[in-house]
Amino acid sequence: MPLDVAVVMDPIGSIKIGKDSTFAMLLEAQRRGHRLHYVLPGGLAVRDGRPFARMAPLTVRDDPAGWYSLGEPVRRPLNTVQVVLMRTDPPVDANYLHDTQILGLAQAEGVLIVNDPQGLRDLNEKLAALLFPQCCPPTLVSRSAAELRAFIAEHGDTVLKTLDGMGGRSIFRARAGDPNINVILETLTQGDRHLAMAQRFIPEIAAGDKRILLIDGVPVDYCLARVPQGDEFRGNLAAGGRGEGRPLSERDRWIAAQVGPEMKRRGMLFVGLDVIGDWLTEVNVTSPTCIRELDRQFGLNIAGSLFDAIEARLGSRD
Repeated sequence: MPLDVAVVMDPIGSIKIGKDSTFAMLLEAQRRGHRLHYVLPGGLAVRDGRPFARMAPLTVRDDPAGWYSLGEPVRRPLNTVQVVLMRTDPPVDANYLHDTQILGLAQAEGVLIVNDPQGLRDLNEKLAALLFPQCCPPTLVSRSAAELRAFIAEHGDTVLKTLDGMGGRSIFRARAGDPNINVILETLTQGDRHLAMAQRFIPEIAAGDKRILLIDGVPVDYCLARVPQGDEFRGNLAAGGRGEGRPLSERDRWIAAQVGPEMKRRGMLFVGLDVIGDWLTEVNVTSPTCIRELDRQFGLNIAGSLFDAIEARLGSRD
C-alpha cells in the first residue's frame, strides 16, 4: 500500500546526490510508489497541542542536473503522513531538540518517526558509544582540563574532541609533552565549562575509520572505511578521507551484536557505528551516511532494506 512519507532534512537544493544517504532513501521510497513530502526548513509547528508542518509534494530524480521538483507547499497535520524521516545534520542544538519534541507529538498520534525522537535526544553520538564500554578504547569525558591532561599523560597519544562535532571538525591529536595541550584543552572546554572527550589514540586509523550501518539492529554486510590521506590523521570523508568498502570482520560483527539490540529496542532503525581497528568510537543516530558509496561498490540496496524494516514496523501495527 502506498505510504505518505515526509522528510525533515537540510535544504535539498544544496545536497550532493552522489553521496547523500537521505536522497537514496527518497529514491527508494518513490520507487516503491510512496508519496513524498518535503518539510520546508523551519516548517514544523504546533497549534493547540497538534503537530503540523509546512510541506510540499516532492519528486526526486537521480540526475545531477536537476534532482528534485517541489509542488505548492501547504500546512497540514503531521498525522496525515505515515512516516517521517528525520534527517537533519547536527549540531543537536535547541532548534533540533525542539523539532524532535514536535515529532514526538506526531509519534503519539501514530506516525512512525525514523529515528525515534526520544532516542535522538538521548543518544549523543559520542556519549552513546560509552553505553557499550566493552567495545570502546580507554575514554574520559570531563570539563576539567586537569583531568584531561592527566589522561593524556597516562596514555601518551590521545585524540581530543567536542561532544557535538561532525565531519571531523574540532578533533585534535595530542601527545604527552605537546606544548599545544593547554591551548587545545582551553579551546575544547572553554575554561572548564564545556565537556570534552579524550580517547587513547588508535593507530589502526591508518587503515581507516570504518562506518558500519545497522538497519533495525542488524548490520549491513559491508562497511565503508574512511582512510586518512597524506599527513591527515582524520579519516572523515569531509576531512579528505578516501572511502573504501570492505566486508565486516568478525570483530565488527561482534561490536554490531553488542550495540544492535539496544538500538532496535530504542526504535533507532538506521544507525551508523564508527569503528577504528577493534574499537567502537561513535554511535551515529541523527543522519548516518555511506549508503550510496556502499551501494555502488557492492551492488546493494541499503535504502531498500531500510524501507523493508519501515514497512514491517507499520505492518506489525495492523
